[in-house]
Amino acid sequence: MTTSTTTRPLSRGDRIALGIIATGAAAVAIIALAAIVIAAVDAVGRTVTVTNLSFVDAPLAPPTGAASARYESAAVTLAAAPASIRSMLFLEGALPALATIGTCAIAVWLGLGLIRSRPFTRGADAALFAVASIVMAGGIGGQVAGAVGRAETTALLERTNPAMEGIFSTFLLNLDLAPVGWGFTLALVGGVVGVGRRLQRDTEGLV
Repeated sequence: MTTSTTTRPLSRGDRIALGIIATGAAAVAIIALAAIVIAAVDAVGRTVTVTNLSFVDAPLAPPTGAASARYESAAVTLAAAPASIRSMLFLEGALPALATIGTCAIAVWLGLGLIRSRPFTRGADAALFAVASIVMAGGIGGQVAGAVGRAETTALLERTNPAMEGIFSTFLLNLDLAPVGWGFTLALVGGVVGVGRRLQRDTEGLV
């Protein structure tokens, strides 16, 4: 028994929409790459500005109608920052940008695959699993690197100026788990693509 299968071609509107999505993803990837370059330039500059240094206790005279007020954070510009602080601040910006590049690359890949009516190409599932790992590691790693860089900045300020002791938090990490959720989502899409690729291969074998 011979079974024939036909694939309904995409309409011109669908191809245009997918092309716009793929082009937009490529543009975002280029912007993210530029962000990595800018972070690298900032890291090797003569001065390095460390932002979001959290105060331990910095009360502020409350305005009218407020029960209390305080300063939350400060920015400090270091004239001679050590390499450890520079590298941590670079990783804080570079790792999330790298995750963005990986996600956009997958969007371009899948978009072009849909335009060619072959979204389930060989290796697409493995690539999605790899990008999922990069998104999780990059998102969490960037946050940890930033926290470590600020902790080292606080330690440096306290060593060079004992009067600074106790002003800034020694280590503070406000962990955002959104990259983990996105990573699991991409991994799930990778599983779907893997199943689709096997179904596509089995279907083509029936022709």
